[in-house]
Amino acid sequence: MTHELIALLMFASMLVLLLTGQRVFAAIGFVASAMVLMLYGTGGIEIPFSAAFKLFNWFPMLTLPLFVYMGYVLSESGIAEDLYKMLHVWFGRVGGGLAIGTIFLMVIISAMNGLSVAGMAIGATIALPEMLRRGYDKVLITGVVQGGSSLGILVPPSVVMVLYGMIARQPVSQLWLAGMIPGLLMATMFVIYVVVRVKLKPELAPIVSDEELNMPMREKLKLLRAGIIPFLIFFAMTGLFIMGVTSLVESSAVGASAATLAAAVKGRLSFKMVHETARKTLGVSCMFLWLILAALAFGAVFDGIGAVRAVEDIFLNRWELTPWQVIIMMQVSFIVMGMFLDDTAMLVIVAPLYIPLVKVLDLGFENQLIWFGVLYTMTCQIAYITPPFGYNLFLMRAMAPKEISLPDIYRSIWPFVAMMTFTIALVLLFPQIALWLPEFVRG
Repeated sequence: MTHELIALLMFASMLVLLLTGQRVFAAIGFVASAMVLMLYGTGGIEIPFSAAFKLFNWFPMLTLPLFVYMGYVLSESGIAEDLYKMLHVWFGRVGGGLAIGTIFLMVIISAMNGLSVAGMAIGATIALPEMLRRGYDKVLITGVVQGGSSLGILVPPSVVMVLYGMIARQPVSQLWLAGMIPGLLMATMFVIYVVVRVKLKPELAPIVSDEELNMPMREKLKLLRAGIIPFLIFFAMTGLFIMGVTSLVESSAVGASAATLAAAVKGRLSFKMVHETARKTLGVSCMFLWLILAALAFGAVFDGIGAVRAVEDIFLNRWELTPWQVIIMMQVSFIVMGMFLDDTAMLVIVAPLYIPLVKVLDLGFENQLIWFGVLYTMTCQIAYITPPFGYNLFLMRAMAPKEISLPDIYRSIWPFVAMMTFTIALVLLFPQIALWLPEFVRG
């Protein structure tokens, strides 16, 4: 068999197993192990085994459970709920103020957590019921929560970027910095959309009544303390890391310790909370671990047969695609796959093929893998909320109040998909939107 046919067989086998409902890591790992036995015999099992053992030499792997733990502590201890109360009071008199405050809340939660799941849970269980009770349009606010929660994988400390950095062997600090400006740009677009939409149709977002917001200025200022803890945690974790005071692993440990200390100061550090946080952290961390192991094994076999070079020859020599056409084709494939898979599954499937290909493309600037990591992460945001099987769509349906139906959820996301697509187009046309900040800090 030619290299092309072997590569096609590997991908086809993997997709068939995924369609049967098998877990992603099991499907990928099985194909890698079975293929290496077929190609090289029993001695070939050393190839995926050696690749998998690289995982235990990656110190950044220690950051995953610590970042996940930090996010769940902040969620389970009610610190995020206190944040929403503060935003409710300070933005309540503005047209669409609670929706705008929810977007800010999602950015803050993203900066503390790094996963979209926590932001989605907080938005669906805390923000949505409050806004529905005050007469907000359910389609508008459902889109706000889904769009805002997707920022968790772009704003530092993005766990998805940590995963990409480990697989692509790129510095996580550079990826975090590269994601900050696109993430804030996207959040700004969301806020502008809400302001304009409410200005055109005020009935979508009634202003909160004076009875609910009529409190002394002293009480309002006291509520601002709810925002101090998240800021201190974010600075202690990300700020010290960017300034070079702490390493990535030390930064994650600082964040986890600061979150635990904050919960204790609030008087909410109980055995039940710690047990629930540890259980959820273990489940998410083990999922990431198995996915990375499977990706490394699959990538080692895939690259070992020369499939990457064969695909490179097809795209650039036989089809004569330009480097930018290849990049756009990759982005389209992410959106298509994102209708059926989550971000981590997409990454481990395409990493063996796309990352080596991006390295050899001549795009006219440096740090192509950093820039591509931002593009990948932004496209994953669209994949999260794209019908028919967007990951966040079903999470929202499971956690949202019963008056919000699945058709409402589907209708709500299209303006946010359009804004995300526009942001991706800007980063494609002007790579320095993503690369300026990491180059500035590094240089």
